[in-house]
Amino acid sequence: MYAYLNGVIAYKQTDYFVMDMQGVGYKIFCAPALLARIPASGEKAKVYTHMIVREDLIALYGFPTQEELSMFEMLLSVSGIGPKVASAIAANIEPARFAMAILSSDTALISSVKGVGKKGAERVILELKDKLKGIAFPVEGIAGTIDTNGKQCGSIGTKYAEACSALVVLGYSAYEANQVTMKVFDENATIENILKSALKELMR
Repeated sequence: MYAYLNGVIAYKQTDYFVMDMQGVGYKIFCAPALLARIPASGEKAKVYTHMIVREDLIALYGFPTQEELSMFEMLLSVSGIGPKVASAIAANIEPARFAMAILSSDTALISSVKGVGKKGAERVILELKDKLKGIAFPVEGIAGTIDTNGKQCGSIGTKYAEACSALVVLGYSAYEANQVTMKVFDENATIENILKSALKELMR
């Protein structure tokens, strides 16, 4: 419902803050690691938000950047992952590292977040990898396609496809991922650096 909010930070608590918008206070939940990056009380701020609406709950979750919001929303699509755990993961693993962890099946990194565990990390990786199956990302005649085992062929095509795939993991469409990666791609750069450049471009 609310893509973002602009206002003044009224005060902060352990896991939420209140934003004053023209005399109305919005309670916005936020994991501690993210909360530390929200401006101090009395300062103006823009936060990206997601509203959780359930039979017994209506709550706003806030994030300093759109990247972290996208990551949070992708995590909510994973079975068994609720808003608190999704927020904790988004708070403790930067989006570029998270996307690379999915592609490389790095359960150790994801399970390092409190409340996730090894089985939870495996489920996150499995379900988000499923979103990538069969997507092709052609560039200058080189195609990289992720098969059912997550394997790809061709060094340049692989690097390009993995950068695109990482963006899809973060919630961008295959078209958006392909367009921005084509714009920033550098075959001499690491996949993570290509991804960071792509995210900066997308956030403009």
